[in-house]
This record gives sequence, structure tokens and C-alpha cells, in this order.
Amino acid sequence: MGRGERWLTSGVTDSSRATVVVCGAASWNHLITLDRLPEPVPHMQFALGDVHTLGGTSAGKALHLADLGTDSTLHALVGDDDAGRQVVAALSSAGVRFQSYPSAQTERHVNLMTPAGERVSLYVATPSEASDPTVSLMAEAIAAADIAVVDLSGIGVQLVERRRSGEVGAPIWTDLHDYDGVSAFQEPFVRAADVVFMNDDAIDDPWALMAGCLDRGPRLAVCTLGSRGAVALTASGERASVPAHPVSVVDTNGAGDAFFAGFLAASLAGASLEACLDAGARQAVVALSSEHLHPAVATSGRA
Repeated sequence: MGRGERWLTSGVTDSSRATVVVCGAASWNHLITLDRLPEPVPHMQFALGDVHTLGGTSAGKALHLADLGTDSTLHALVGDDDAGRQVVAALSSAGVRFQSYPSAQTERHVNLMTPAGERVSLYVATPSEASDPTVSLMAEAIAAADIAVVDLSGIGVQLVERRRSGEVGAPIWTDLHDYDGVSAFQEPFVRAADVVFMNDDAIDDPWALMAGCLDRGPRLAVCTLGSRGAVALTASGERASVPAHPVSVVDTNGAGDAFFAGFLAASLAGASLEACLDAGARQAVVALSSEHLHPAVATSGRA
């Protein structure tokens, strides 16, 4: 980072020993690869392939943080069902420290994919609303950590609303995904966060999008641009950009989460802003080269 910038370690007394909590979604997904996304008319298509595997944006970040040796713990709602047992087994096999909380059912998606990376996500099961005791336990974990990753989710909304009402805790890093700059759902996350990530899928000008986010409170905004790399902007006006790393893409699921983890791990090591972006781009290759969120999931024996 630019020396003097405090967007990444504000409140962290020893970044080499920093602890990270990741709060949000862990799911069990069915990924179906098609030659094209279905048209909105009755018809038949043949799949090119399919896989049942671990999903969820928070699970993806936790997998890659564990791979990078970051002291991190995933906090997520999981049901007492077969999908939940699959989630727990995959995370355990990959070496992810995981704290689960009760839910009536485990989140499940069916993702229709194309080789070009297009995707339609069908939510076939969502977690039940977290109880007040569950939210309080997650908030306590955030208060005890150095960095809190709070992802877009029902439990995430409850956590950021607590922060906005005055509750103290670790600096919040959040992933806004395909944010368009005006979506009401992402708004509380933007205003509660210290660092925001997003992609450029819904906008034409990433610099304007990032600047708009910074106007509402964060100290740093990062935007991934797919095959064109990534850019970042700090509240003090520092800009940085990097190209994407070459890769033969197997699957695009989880690439943004891998990027996020690579950037965060590099930031905790004291890297410059440009080096953090490059570390994120390098880690994204790990996800892009696998049909799973991380190759470690394939060794779980459950995927």
C-alpha cells in the first residue's frame, strides 16, 4: 500500500498475527455446464457436464484464505441435513476452520453455466433467518477479530445494521459483487464497510463506481474487471491497476472470492496497493483452474 495509507490494517496491532473472521454463505451446489444459457421457451438441452460441490461466497473466501495461511474462521448457517454434512466435510477436508450455526436447511443452488463463464443461479434452498443469539455470537467473533469479512447475505444484513447502529468491532471488508451503484440491498454494506470489493458486470465506469462508494465512508474500493484485470482507488485518491494473470479457464465460480482472499492476505503482509491487486489476480487463477471453488474441495471425497 502507499505508505501512510491505513485502509488495510487500521486497528490491527500486528498484521503478521492478524485474525480474520468470514461471515456469510456456505452452500452445497449443483453446477451444470451447458453450451448456452437456456432460452425462456419450453425446450430440451443436453448438459456438457455437471458436478455437485461446495458453494457460497464466504466459503470461497475461507478456502483461499486457508490456502494462503491466513488465520481465519468461517461463520455460516448450516442445516442438519445431507447438504449441510457435505458442506462441513468439504470445509474440514480443505483445512478451513469453521463455526456453524443452526438453520432449518442448508443453502443450495443449481448453477447453469457456460464455458464462457455465463451463469444463472437458481436458489433451491435458503437458510432460515438467524436468531438474535446467533447474530450476537457472530458479532462477538467480529469484535474479537482484526478483520471482519461480512458478505452479502441475510446474516450479513443483520451484522452491518448492528455496526451502523453503533456496535464496535473489527474493520469490515465486504464484497458487493455485481453492484450497480444504486442497489438498495448493498447500500447498508457500503456504508458499514471500511473496504469494498465489486466487479464491473453491471457498470461501464469502474472508477466512478468506486468513487461513489468511497463517498459513503469506505477507505478503499477494489473492482475486478474479469480478463482485463483489476483496479483500486483509495479515499485519498491513490489509484492502482493490474492485468489479469494468464489462465486456461475451467470454471469461473469463485474467482472473485479467490481474488478477494489473495488481496487480503497480501495486505496483511504489508504489500503495496498494486502488489495486493496482483496477489489477488494470482490467487484468482487457482479458482479459475478448477471446477470447484478451490482444488482442495476435489480431494474431500464428497464432491
